[in-house]
Amino acid sequence: MNFRDYLLAALNTLPDVREFHIHVLLTAPAKHSSLYPYASPRPRLYAQDILILLSEQANPDAPRILVSAIEACIYHAPATDCAILYVSKVDSTGQGLAPPPTATLVRAFIRWFAHPATRPVAARHLWVQLFARAQGQYLFPNSSDYPGKRPLSDARLCAWWRRVLEAQQVVGTTSFPSNSSSASTPLHWVYGHPYSQTDIPLPCPPPEGLDNLGHYIPSFEDDPKNRFMDEIAFTDTPVSPRKRTRTDTPRKRERKGRTRRRNHRPGGDLSRVSPDEFWERMSFRQECVAGAVTGFFSVGISVPEHRMPSPRPSPLAPQPGQVPRAMKRRVLSSLLTGVEFSTPERARKATDVIEGAVRGLCEGLAHKLPAPKIECPTASSNAPRRTVGLPVVDDVSPNPFEEPEATLETYKAFIYGSITVSNPPLPQKDVGSATKDGACGITDDKAKVHVLTVRRKKKKRQDT
Repeated sequence: MNFRDYLLAALNTLPDVREFHIHVLLTAPAKHSSLYPYASPRPRLYAQDILILLSEQANPDAPRILVSAIEACIYHAPATDCAILYVSKVDSTGQGLAPPPTATLVRAFIRWFAHPATRPVAARHLWVQLFARAQGQYLFPNSSDYPGKRPLSDARLCAWWRRVLEAQQVVGTTSFPSNSSSASTPLHWVYGHPYSQTDIPLPCPPPEGLDNLGHYIPSFEDDPKNRFMDEIAFTDTPVSPRKRTRTDTPRKRERKGRTRRRNHRPGGDLSRVSPDEFWERMSFRQECVAGAVTGFFSVGISVPEHRMPSPRPSPLAPQPGQVPRAMKRRVLSSLLTGVEFSTPERARKATDVIEGAVRGLCEGLAHKLPAPKIECPTASSNAPRRTVGLPVVDDVSPNPFEEPEATLETYKAFIYGSITVSNPPLPQKDVGSATKDGACGITDDKAKVHVLTVRRKKKKRQDT
């Protein structure tokens, strides 16, 4: 069973009668050097971008409407036998039937990478990381204007992600159960960070005897930790100007930077700030104290060595169903800049455009498709945020494998799929509770508020 069919099988468990159409875009692995820009030496990593688009039909005569989407990236660090699944964005249009399929889709998506039998990268240890921040829309432009979409509040969004992660059949800091039964053990949650534990190896541990925060904190796309890491890396410990004035020239600063890189010494305060201090100070950053509840989630999963394939395949070896990175970037850019989902009619047109673009790119009709307005950044971008003083990338060798080509056969066998769901509907009393667990930034049934009337105390009349 491939990735597409695995997701469709999970959607087949949803109640009611409807038809789902899914498009799965998984790029070929490529060398990646910007996940740990302040690590010295830089780790050798490989990245794959992922985009999942799910549309729904209420009946065979109804039009398709995109209802859910997932954007993510999987990073592979062969040196430490680790992988990182970063879930960048999850969104819904709010225009599907209840209960929404997003929660089921996300659970199956994470489970595919978490379970060793289906994990597409040969890594014993997997870290699932994401940043939960409530917004009206993430991947579907203007979908927040649709009255039927009620985004989850900040606290409920964090609770939603916790339920989704707890549904995985894993043990947070140990390993999968040794048998293949469906019994699961609850995750052991820790309010803190995973960089002090030793049960599961970290993807980029610092060299022995070297303290460098850049080996602990990864730099994901659209992650608020990035700006804080930039400040720490490019800001030395402040000194009173009365005691010492800066007299070094740009040439002297460049010479110091070369010496630091040659000695593998981190710049700025990276060697002085520990992971504990980083997270303590991060809690006072604007992204975390702006009046909304946010959450950084991290789940570690480990499997025994005997459950891994032998021999290990090359991390750059192509696999069936993979698409070029340019194709995923173009589809995502068209989704974010070329269509909108504010009304059902516009959502239907947008669905036709996006799904037609995916098929057209597989049929070799790229020159006939409208070009996106802007080039949107992805996790595969190797351009660091700042370049001054960063360690030099050691490995610049080319990819020995050619970029895959998306064909119509690939489209039919791995990218596009559909399934007709025909299950009993939920009881009316359970529809509301199921809708609350619908999706990230999607629906949120408003609870009834009972307003209590203040009872005024009657004044006693006094006879005069």
